[in-house]
Amino acid sequence: MRPHIVTSAVFSFTRLSTISAASSTRAATALKTLATCPTQRLFTTSSSQCDLVKPQAKPQSAFASPSSPYSTSSMATPIKSESVLDLIKVRRTYYALNKDLAISTDRIQEIVKESIRHVPSSFNSQSNRVLVVFGAEHDKLWGFASDILKTIVPADAWQHTADRMNMFKAAAGTVLFFEDQDVVNKMQAAYPLYSDKFPVWATQSDAMLQYVIWTALTTEGVGANLQHYNPLIDAKVASEWGIPDSWKLNAQLVFGGKTGDAGAKEFEPIEKLYKVAGA
Repeated sequence: MRPHIVTSAVFSFTRLSTISAASSTRAATALKTLATCPTQRLFTTSSSQCDLVKPQAKPQSAFASPSSPYSTSSMATPIKSESVLDLIKVRRTYYALNKDLAISTDRIQEIVKESIRHVPSSFNSQSNRVLVVFGAEHDKLWGFASDILKTIVPADAWQHTADRMNMFKAAAGTVLFFEDQDVVNKMQAAYPLYSDKFPVWATQSDAMLQYVIWTALTTEGVGANLQHYNPLIDAKVASEWGIPDSWKLNAQLVFGGKTGDAGAKEFEPIEKLYKVAGA
């Protein structure tokens, strides 16, 4: 992810964002397909892609067996960009969550592992790290957060904070996102010309990972919201779950069964956000 590559990636993503609001019909179609086709998966180890892709006519990739959890066979499967954009557009923030998951904890782990393996990073440095907590461990996390916040939030403002902590605790699990600073430091030493850029690039890669996992969970009917209670909870998380000193906590993705709507979403005029040249 050298400078010219980063620029290209950002420009490409900006172009993708120009899809008209009229495509919301396709988003609904994509969700209907997801609901009615049990084999449909955005991150899949299966060659079946239901209606969102064309039939696979090419032979099995030589780089991974069909049983491999990280099979590359789907790389040869053509997927229309509209289908990907439809999934991007249905990713929303859900705060009202419960512990009833639409998929298994094994499936969630598969999504996280596939995502962290394939999300890009600068110079393929692979600095992203993840901890996933379910059930009682998830409850413990938000219990820690509540205890810490109670020591610093004024008593007359505590009820609002307590309600938020209980809301997060009511969910089924949390994905905690880290950057391994040992990797960042190593890259800085190896490529001193880009030394000041590696911390930024590591954060960009972590943000991509957060977004990919969030979107993938959405396709499976799992609601989620992204929180940032670091660095307040860093020390407690590290001591409780044996997190290495080099792992820097960035964000927490709370997930669970959806019990409420995402709410309305407003958009700035596209003319304010987008420029093009040479088209």
